Order: sequence, then C-alpha cells, then structure tokens
Amino acid sequence: MRLLLTSNGIANKSIAKVLRGWVKDIRFAFIPTAANMVDGDKHWLITDLVNCRKLGPVDIVDIAAVGKKTWLPRLKKANIIVVGGGDTKYLMSWMSKSGLKKELPRLLKTRVYMGISAGSIITGKTLNASSEFLYDTKYGARVAGLGLVDFAVRPHLNSPSFPKVKDKVLKKLCLKFDCTLYAIDDETAIKVEHGKPSVVSEGKWILYPKRRLTEKRLTEFETKIRVKKFTRKNLRF
Repeated sequence: MRLLLTSNGIANKSIAKVLRGWVKDIRFAFIPTAANMVDGDKHWLITDLVNCRKLGPVDIVDIAAVGKKTWLPRLKKANIIVVGGGDTKYLMSWMSKSGLKKELPRLLKTRVYMGISAGSIITGKTLNASSEFLYDTKYGARVAGLGLVDFAVRPHLNSPSFPKVKDKVLKKLCLKFDCTLYAIDDETAIKVEHGKPSVVSEGKWILYPKRRLTEKRLTEFETKIRVKKFTRKNLRF
C-alpha cells in the first residue's frame, strides 16, 4: 500500500516526483466530497485540480453525489485516488455511507492514495487531528478514521488561514494523541510505502512523538484549557 499524505496537494516538484516515481502513466480519480460543506471561493480546490492535471488526466468522482455502481468502476480506471480537502467529519461520514471505506483496502493494493488536508487526516485511526476535535476541551472526543496509518497528520502548519496550527499550540495539544503526530506545512507530504512513513518537504514540518498521558497529567491538561477558555470568554474588563 502506497500513500502520499499532503497538506496542499501537489504543491511542488518534490511531491510530484514521488508520484511520477510510483506511477508512469498517471490517471487521477479526484474525490472532492469534503468540499461540499465548505462555502465561499473554492480557489484552493481549483488549484488542487489544476496541479493534478499537470501530471495526467483527472476524473472528478463525488461519492456523495453518485452511487457505488457509478463511482467504483471509475475509481478502478484510475491509478491514483486523490481525496481532497474540506470538512473532515463530513468526508469520513461519506466514506462510510458510500461503502468506499470497505472498498479502499482492495483498491489500494494496485493504486496510490493521495490525501489533501482532510483527505490526509482521515487516514489515521481517529479524526483527532481535525480542527473540530483538536481544539475541543473534551479530551478523547473520537470519531474513527480509515486506520490506513498508525500516526496522525495535522496539515497547514504555520498557515495564515489556520492561525492555531503553530508549534506552541501543538506542543500542548499533541497530548491528545496516543500515536505519533506529524504537523506539516503546505509544501510538505508524508510518503508511506510498505507501512513506513518518510517526509518529503520543501517547507517545514514537526514530528511530535507518542507520549504517555497519566490520569493526573490529563486532569491538569483539561483544567488548564477550561480555565483559559473561561477567562477569555467570560471576563470582560
């Protein structure tokens, strides 16, 4: 199984080189489903599609819009399945509802999986690296992911569009994870081959090793977050 987990798609030559090295005659199937719940200008989605098209033909397959009899044959025609960014929880919901979650292990025996943002996050065991869970004061709020990898990915490190995704914040929040956490910027990807991850980057990334969280430290961690939230939200001077 080969996966390329990105923050921003095929953002540079190093990321493109990995795909070219894996697949000679590239044919993409692009799943834009996560973008369905995001309003506003979709320049980022258009850019992702254009960058894919530079390497090969692109079919767009929305698993929330068509049934399995339609999407499965089209995914089988591709040799790289791209799962795009947007609403992580919505995307994971449709991965399960559509039946693609069950089909993926078979498809990926002969195809590459490329994730973009939400599409990268869902490959872990849980969605804890997604914004709606990462900043939740209820520790341990879990929604199951695809379980394709044994680490977590937090995209958009140091991005102006995601002001909380910085080292000083993630150093504390990484305690929420019972696995290794990779924080990657928009010029970085995690390459996974034969179950072994490696970093491909023309930017910056941070590895937060798995840390054991004792019950005492967990209580202290939750208390600090709640106090901080209460102070900012309720004390007006």
